[in-house]
Amino acid sequence: MTDSRPQAKPLATGSSPSLEASASSGPIRAVKLKHPWRNVIAVVIIIFAVLFVLDASQRTAYDWPSVGKYIFDRRVSEAALNTLQLTVYSMIIAVTLGIILAVMRLSPNPVFKSVAWFYLWVFRGTPVYVQLVFWGLLAIIYQSIDIGIPFMQPWASFQTTAALNTFTLAVIGLALNEAAYMAEIVRAGLMAVDRGQEEAATALGMTWFQTMQRVVIPQSMRVIIPPTGNEVISMLKTTSLVTAVPYSFDLYTRTRDISAETFNPIPMLLVASIWYLFFTSILMVGQYFLEKRFARGVGDRKPEKSEKVSLATGVLSTVPDSTGALPLPIADKNGGDSR
Repeated sequence: MTDSRPQAKPLATGSSPSLEASASSGPIRAVKLKHPWRNVIAVVIIIFAVLFVLDASQRTAYDWPSVGKYIFDRRVSEAALNTLQLTVYSMIIAVTLGIILAVMRLSPNPVFKSVAWFYLWVFRGTPVYVQLVFWGLLAIIYQSIDIGIPFMQPWASFQTTAALNTFTLAVIGLALNEAAYMAEIVRAGLMAVDRGQEEAATALGMTWFQTMQRVVIPQSMRVIIPPTGNEVISMLKTTSLVTAVPYSFDLYTRTRDISAETFNPIPMLLVASIWYLFFTSILMVGQYFLEKRFARGVGDRKPEKSEKVSLATGVLSTVPDSTGALPLPIADKNGGDSR
């Protein structure tokens, strides 16, 4: 008696059963994964945000008419400009001094390395407010500023109070404190560049300056820019402490003085916060574009096409993977080598 059931066709040598099954079943239809709880949480957050805004708009303690009255007041706008100047001047000095300290930390000279380490130990180990108080008392500690050779008659002498006003003292105090942090940021960026890059540049005949300008610094900026942007934003808010110098024409101190006159501090705090948020938003946008510029060619490339298998023919595509390696051959439907 002959068996009438269809016999299974034997697979050719080297053929893939999974490819045969995939080819017969047709293309795979991908179904997007649903996240219902994520949507629920998002709706709840939006509802709470709307309720908070509606509640804040009806609170009499905020006194929104006073906020609108003083937001563009001449005294407030001038104080905002002074705050911006404090931030810019302090960061310029801090970045310059931070680069010098970072190079000293990386120097093989033990004297340079020790001086830089001592500077960082002092200025990172004491609060910035305490340092600003010391700068405010500089005229008591040093009554005059003498220029000349030590232990000899000075060439020129100036009274400290006449040579350094409170604005200058505030800039110096903020800059010297920030330089200690910028030094570590710059040092981390320089150390992030592979040593082989510098050796390759030297082998090409580049000088030390050319190597730093064309090879090391462009690559280290990708590491330096993000924390530096954070430090600039932090410096903008740290200017509210210059009242310790004492300098009383920054944004926070000026709005505080106005609130002492009106006996209504909450609206003036909102005015100061709005100005701080305005400057911070501009700095964040600038930081974004700087990061995007220095990250060109790194981490922003689209992933290359992966190896693809044709379900119809069982042939492996010849597109290389992300490592540049060619794919391994896979037998086609008829058992032959696809290469």
